[in-house]
Amino acid sequence: MGIVNITPDSFSDGGRWSDTRLAMQHCDALLTQGADMLDLGAESSRPGASPVPVQVELERLMPVLAHALTLGVPVSVDTYKPEVMRAALDAGADIINDIWALRQPATSECPGAIQIVARHPSCGVCLMHMHRDPQTMQISPMTGDVIQVVHRFLEQRCESLKEVDVQQNRILVDPGIGFGKTPAQNLMLLARQRELGSLGVGLLAGWSRKSTLGVVINGIASTDNHALVQERLIPSVVAALLAVQNGASVVRVHDVRETVQALQIWRAVSSAIQ
Repeated sequence: MGIVNITPDSFSDGGRWSDTRLAMQHCDALLTQGADMLDLGAESSRPGASPVPVQVELERLMPVLAHALTLGVPVSVDTYKPEVMRAALDAGADIINDIWALRQPATSECPGAIQIVARHPSCGVCLMHMHRDPQTMQISPMTGDVIQVVHRFLEQRCESLKEVDVQQNRILVDPGIGFGKTPAQNLMLLARQRELGSLGVGLLAGWSRKSTLGVVINGIASTDNHALVQERLIPSVVAALLAVQNGASVVRVHDVRETVQALQIWRAVSSAIQ
């Protein structure tokens, strides 16, 4: 899954694709590099990020979405707002990727997130675990056994979808690397990732350029230094490969070409020993 950040304040690429035309070109480039699907996001969820109004998010998203839908691959929209979900799905988006795991409620103007997905019977959905919210999640990270907490939360959200007749084969789960968790907890989630397989749904792993990788390689977690973030390419590829080895069915990445190449080598070796 190739990431297309249509935002001016992404931690990973510093607003490089915030221009509509450039974002469209980036969609094309990611497919050339080997992406199987695209994930479009028009609001940053980096630590400390502030929400943007619905209309601003739609203005950023919809022209790029219209282009992406012509490219012949599944298109995911990274949003937690029911209004944006409704517009994206009505336009033809294939997947909703929600950091809030469809917990946003209905309003007088729009059904809730879970109802929006339930009304589009062919769409997929990715449910992510997040502790607190983007404004506070790294100020006070979660405590306790990270696997148990994440597993219990995702299990509950999957059950909520089943209650509105969303079939299990439409669901992905994401443990939410970096979303309110310490570096040690993030690494534990990768080491014990297979335990989440008991949920019976696909697993998405999002390690690309995350700050925990910075802690491991040079002891620096800050995402403010763009140069330091760019140094995380090789660690990101390694983490994606480990995630696939540990059962991930989708890896969400910025560096598509390098990740595809690493997975090609892994598949070739795996085939050679069978």
